[in-house]
Amino acid sequence: MSTGLRRFREPGRAPGRAVARCEMCADPVEAEHGHVVDLETRALMCVCRGCRLLFTGPARGRYRAVPGRYRYAPSFRISPADWDELGIPVRTAFFFHNSSLGRTVAFYPSPAGATESLLPLATWDRVLAANPAPADAEPDVEALLVDRAPDGSFSCHLVPIDACYRLVGLVRLHWKGFDGGREAWEAIDGFFAGLRRRARVPKEV
Repeated sequence: MSTGLRRFREPGRAPGRAVARCEMCADPVEAEHGHVVDLETRALMCVCRGCRLLFTGPARGRYRAVPGRYRYAPSFRISPADWDELGIPVRTAFFFHNSSLGRTVAFYPSPAGATESLLPLATWDRVLAANPAPADAEPDVEALLVDRAPDGSFSCHLVPIDACYRLVGLVRLHWKGFDGGREAWEAIDGFFAGLRRRARVPKEV
């Protein structure tokens, strides 16, 4: 597991013990730095600005830079029946196209980390057809993060893939007991509030 992905999966580690370094050239990187995805291992790698720029744009072999695009679809069109068909047992899941597998995959945050859910592709294709505005996520590096509110309504964020693993890390760090506890839900709600502040709402929505 790369140190980049481990940083999101083990958020309780004390910061500042070592200088963070680019996982490609070993130069120091700032706390807020970019990432690239290793398409062969699915590892998320911390990189400096120069290394990230090498893999920005059209796909170039094994590595792809994670972009910084955020969009918000406050009314994501999906029926409760479709959500149940997707086999997601929690309120939040993220979906992205895995180029190595040649299909969309689905994961949801859990106290054990990012948990994969078997995805019925016919159902997911039907959902995407009803939601063209946020459906243009870049393969491997962007995801659709879908959240079901307590009233049954759905919203969707198109986000960089590292944002999804940041949410996974928050759940692992704060979740306690069966229902998560107040601290976990405050962290989750704060995460989504932060996404909404920085996201653009597509005109088509």
